[in-house]
Amino acid sequence: MKNITKTAVVFGLILAFVAVTLVSAATQPQPISQNKININTASVSELQQLPRVGAKVAQKIVDYREKHGNFQRIEEIMKVQGIGEKTFEGLKDQITVGDKSTSV
Repeated sequence: MKNITKTAVVFGLILAFVAVTLVSAATQPQPISQNKININTASVSELQQLPRVGAKVAQKIVDYREKHGNFQRIEEIMKVQGIGEKTFEGLKDQITVGDKSTSV
């Protein structure tokens, strides 16, 4: 009986350690990619990598770009329905409109 108790305690400690490790890993901020996403060339799937941008909003970005042409400044993404100031604040450091020195 004593061995069963020790085993149960050890097993419980292991489970607690695993649980704490998983919770800790899940709550750590995710690193921002060094490569910014070009909102003038990104596909729907690439745009979905941005925070708070799901499939519908990503498609709206592509549709807006096709209808109105390339974005000249990253702030113009707020013209897309579904992207307001709060969303823009969360993604502005992760997006670009490309190199201004090269013309297409």
